[in-house]
Amino acid sequence: MKAVVSVHAKFTVGKVDDRLFGGFVEHIGRCVYDGIYEPGHPEADADGFRNDVAALVRELNMPVTRYPGGNFVSGYDWHDTVGPKEQRPVRAEYAWEALEPNQVGIDEFVKWCRKVNTAPIMAVNLGTGSAKSAQELVEYCNFPGGTAWSDLRRKNGAEQPHGIRLWCLGNEMDGSWQIGHKTAEEYARIAHESGKMMKMADPSIELIVCGSSTRSMPTFAAWDARVLEETFEIADYLALHAYFGCTKEDVKKMEFFASPEVLEKQICDIIAACDFVAAEKKSARKINLALDEWNIWYRGNPKAHPETRWQAARPVNEETYDMADVIVVGGLLMAMLDHADRLKIGCLAQTVNVIAPVMTRPGGGAWRQTIYYPFYYTSRYGRGTVLRSHTDSPAYESANCARPVSWVRSVAVYREEAGEIALFAINRSTEEAAEYTFEMSGFSPESVVEAVEIHHDDLDAVNTEGCEKVAPAVIPAGVYSVAGGVLQTTLKPASWNMFRIRVRN
Repeated sequence: MKAVVSVHAKFTVGKVDDRLFGGFVEHIGRCVYDGIYEPGHPEADADGFRNDVAALVRELNMPVTRYPGGNFVSGYDWHDTVGPKEQRPVRAEYAWEALEPNQVGIDEFVKWCRKVNTAPIMAVNLGTGSAKSAQELVEYCNFPGGTAWSDLRRKNGAEQPHGIRLWCLGNEMDGSWQIGHKTAEEYARIAHESGKMMKMADPSIELIVCGSSTRSMPTFAAWDARVLEETFEIADYLALHAYFGCTKEDVKKMEFFASPEVLEKQICDIIAACDFVAAEKKSARKINLALDEWNIWYRGNPKAHPETRWQAARPVNEETYDMADVIVVGGLLMAMLDHADRLKIGCLAQTVNVIAPVMTRPGGGAWRQTIYYPFYYTSRYGRGTVLRSHTDSPAYESANCARPVSWVRSVAVYREEAGEIALFAINRSTEEAAEYTFEMSGFSPESVVEAVEIHHDDLDAVNTEGCEKVAPAVIPAGVYSVAGGVLQTTLKPASWNMFRIRVRN
């Protein structure tokens, strides 16, 4: 199989917003308790946060982290989470049928963010909450002082404002599963008034309004347009969520490996909805997108064992990722980069233990799941200007895609300050290697700075504590060559690959 990908220095998609590589910490399962926070653990710091977990999260280079949910936020009262820990109430958490001890609250989370070099994206409760409560939260977090809520923050030990810039107006409000679920009209009104009041407390903040929670919703796109018609003047971003799962049969049929193209269609549809409302309003204002929940999630797994209901740190959705998941996560990141002109924010859901790249054992170790690595490399080297590419590759038919899916997919990011192109490529064929040619018009390639692949003969191979079967490996120099504006190499079957190419422009 042969694949040829061509780029030109003058043809670009757009500049990557660093916030595309964000994470998500929700009060669900063991993400917070027995995840990022475990007082008494040998690796716990003075604040109870695990240093080993923090180190792994820091490596992922996540500029933003969404918090505290997720479905959790629709039953959340932020007032419970501040002040002396011994005075905070324990609440029944109905979204995930667990107990919430409120030992990690807003001030603690902001402190953790600083430890791992990220910034909060704070979600407000528009399920059971109110516009007044949302405004009070902004005042607590961002107002310098001299008011009741800002002075309470100072009393609680945070003299300086938290300075939270990005705020989500609720979560998945179109879903019947959501606590306080609303119609598009009901949500649009409270979102508009909440956003207006929040910006009164801090005019510098940016707001993300809820779009459709999944592409399969019967109100998909219509919901998005209706909400934007009401919130157009206060909204900065429209949220979309995307999860992908599979069966063994899906892998055999290559349906799972076509997930990036499904995500791409969803992104394009939501951009169309945003632009329709702008056209309807005869406005030049452009609403961009926030993919603030995305990952692989095998929904066939039970949420948790019944015997763990109404416990704190209840194990929920603890997926074990394999080699096949590497191909899909790598491809999803490529699809996101290919729309960097409009998709500005992304949050891999979640960061620790719950459908996560990082796993922990209570009292024990922390380790990297297989999907950790494509995110790590793309986050580290996928920042710059995305080059528009043309791919000439054999393709296969997918029941979930309107057009054939190329066996090889890649994306190239020009990192001008570093003087290099970061090239990411996947070969979706499980049987055939790909003779891969990357043509760079307008660039003079000099050398390959780094070449890495992730491959395992067993697509079911997983990483566990102390045993890392799926990990990056250096591609030997003899496998690739760079000459005359062309990189030539061979991509192994079912592999993820990265090349950093030093270039002159």
